[in-house]
Amino acid sequence: MTQEVIAAAEARAAALAAGDAEALALWLHPQFAWTSHLGATFARDEYIARNTSGSLRWSAQTLTDIEVTVVGDTAVLRCVVTDRVNDEVFRMPMTQTWVREAQRWQCLAGHAGPRITQ
Repeated sequence: MTQEVIAAAEARAAALAAGDAEALALWLHPQFAWTSHLGATFARDEYIARNTSGSLRWSAQTLTDIEVTVVGDTAVLRCVVTDRVNDEVFRMPMTQTWVREAQRWQCLAGHAGPRITQ
C-alpha cells in the first residue's frame, strides 16, 4: 500500500506541475485543505484555481526522502519537496494526509514548509 500512496502523490505532483486542473482535482479529496509555507490556507477549489490558472506557473514538483505510514485507509506521507515555480526553486519539508475511499487514494490535507535555504 505504501507504493500506491507514493504513486498517487507523484501523480498529484505531475498534475500540479502540468497545470492540469482536471487531473489535479481527481487526486484531491472533496474536503481537501492546504497550508502553504507562508501559512496561508486554501480549500480544494481555491487551491486548484491558484495553482492552475493564476499567476503561478509550475514546471516541476519532485518528492524525495519519502516516508509513508499507512494505518487502515489513512496514510501520512512526509518528504522533501522541490518545487519549480515561476523560474524559482523552492525546497522544503512537506506532509500530506491521504485517505482511501472506493479503492482510490486522495489527498485530504497537506502542509509545506518552512523553506530550506541551503
